[in-house]
Amino acid sequence: MKLLIKNIKSLVNILDESTKYVAGNEMQKLDCIQDAYLWIEEDQIADFGKMDKLNINDFDGETIDAEGRLVFPSFCDSHTHLVYAGSREIEYSDKIRGLSYEEIAKRGGGILNSAKLLHNTSEDSLYEQSLERINEIISFGTGAVEIKSGYGLTVEDELKMLRVIKRLKDTSPVTIKSTFLGAHAVPAEYKGKQDEYVDMVINEMIPQVASEDLADYIDVFCDKGFFTVEQTDRILMAGLKYGLRPKIHANELDYSGGIQVGVKYDALSVDHLEFTGDDEIKALKNSETMPTLLPGAAFFLGMIDPPVRKMIDAGLPISLATDYNPGSSPSGNMKFIMSLGTIKLRMLPEEVIHATTINGAYAMGVNDEMGSITKGKKANVYITKKIPGYEFMPYAYTSHLIDQVILNGKIL
Repeated sequence: MKLLIKNIKSLVNILDESTKYVAGNEMQKLDCIQDAYLWIEEDQIADFGKMDKLNINDFDGETIDAEGRLVFPSFCDSHTHLVYAGSREIEYSDKIRGLSYEEIAKRGGGILNSAKLLHNTSEDSLYEQSLERINEIISFGTGAVEIKSGYGLTVEDELKMLRVIKRLKDTSPVTIKSTFLGAHAVPAEYKGKQDEYVDMVINEMIPQVASEDLADYIDVFCDKGFFTVEQTDRILMAGLKYGLRPKIHANELDYSGGIQVGVKYDALSVDHLEFTGDDEIKALKNSETMPTLLPGAAFFLGMIDPPVRKMIDAGLPISLATDYNPGSSPSGNMKFIMSLGTIKLRMLPEEVIHATTINGAYAMGVNDEMGSITKGKKANVYITKKIPGYEFMPYAYTSHLIDQVILNGKIL
């Protein structure tokens, strides 16, 4: 299949093939081509450039006229929990009444509530619910998504979640990476026996997950009230023995040491990071670990924002993701995450575009094949409606501006 998108008002985020991610002040620079074309063959970007350089006689495929519209690389959402059962809007009312995330969790709400709902939901029903969410985020412009387990908290239910993620991989056009998060919370029956639960994660869950090849990565919620640095250390070491690279929940609720333990084990990303100080920035500065911020969760929970400007000024790259989940960020809309990045975190439009595309791709290990307009990369792009420029995307924070979605070179 051949596809030509012509008369593009602006082709956004052109990057060299060797670019792994964009860091520090370089995030303020965004290469675009005005009055451009994009040539797609099969599932890859074959060519692009200025319209006056295009020899239309060489093309014999389908054509889209994008006059007045922009073309972006698809969003790469590197942190979600979108495989879940039901919803938790009742807890939202508790939040409005003033209960904290930790207080709701101690009452059996939060993650434990989702675990109960998931246990009572069949695999087929869980798949159907999750597929609806996948189709929704595709319509929002997402072309790659990482999905975590962690609402099972038993061997059987964690495997059920991961099998659903595998089915989604096999049946959806979006690129999916799977993360095993058995250490998401401590089940009620292990209260006061947390190390025993960690033993089960290490000795039972990880080997079975690996034997069925159900996960690309391993994650731990290393934070106040959840798992300690020492427990995280043990779990990550066990995961690495099975080839599972870490991605860590860290420093959402306090200075937990989660960032440092993530860097120690060469985590692909450390995520949340509301509590990030000089020591954490220093650790990240000398690493290949992507700092990933989840402004949707901080917005929904009314938490403090991470020190983004300090992090960027120190030369760090930043990725933004949705944290799509039923309890603290019930939205998979990456365009809204761009808006939160500009409004709440005071990031520039150029910075949030890098943070939701190439840096998000790096944070889920797919930067070699997507995240930018680059020859040879997968043809995952979206075409906007007629808008003034790329700055309008985060600016018009409630407007649906995506007109057409193309994944794997196919118009959806």
